Formats: sequence, structure tokens, C-alpha cells
Amino acid sequence: MKASSGHFVMNDDFQYRDMTDVFPELLKLFLEETDQVPEDPEIMQMFVHLNLIELENNRKPEGYNRKGRMRLIFPTTRMEFYVKGSSKSGEVVRVAEKISKMLTRNGVEHELQWNALSTSPATEG
Repeated sequence: MKASSGHFVMNDDFQYRDMTDVFPELLKLFLEETDQVPEDPEIMQMFVHLNLIELENNRKPEGYNRKGRMRLIFPTTRMEFYVKGSSKSGEVVRVAEKISKMLTRNGVEHELQWNALSTSPATEG
């Protein structure tokens, strides 16, 4: 299977703060699996810290929305986050399935959907 995006759609009662405990592991897994781990450990700590501040305050985090092979995006259009590759590939599927298993193991209920991007530019907000 190939996909350009893998979406983790959360339950109706989900709040951003529900991801506070799992987010450091989620970001580390995403960056390791996509070979995007920053060389400087302090930069990694900064990414985690800035996202955790938003999550603890029940606000949408940034995720990892930088130029690179893949992105981890929290859109403003619905309660979800997704991984997006530059093109359809098996890598998007592999990374999304690993994240899904990690979320399930940590009790974060979600539905995994493929290629569910809208054409609206607000999707990557």
C-alpha cells in the first residue's frame, strides 16, 4: 500500500491535553523513523518543550512542520494529526502504522485514515 498522508482521527471527547504524556515518545518515534532527528539534542528538547506547552494548555501544538522528507501536522480543521510525505510512498504507511501502534499501546484511541487531506490551504495550519 502507498499513501501520501496517514491521519490519526481522535474521538469526539478527545482534548489536546490528552496527548501530553505520549507526545515526547510520539515525536521521537516520528523523527527517528523519518531520519529527521536533529543533531543537537537541545534542539530536540526545544521541539518537545514547545509542543508540550501547547498541549498542557489544551491548545493545538505545532507538531513538526518543517521542510523535510515528512511532516507531522496538527491541522485546525478537525481533531486529528497526520503524517505527510512529499509523495505517495510505502514509507508514509510504515511510519503511520508504527505511530498508530504506539498510540494504541498508550491508550490513545484513534482511527487511522489514509489520504484524507482536504484541498483547503487551511489544512496545514
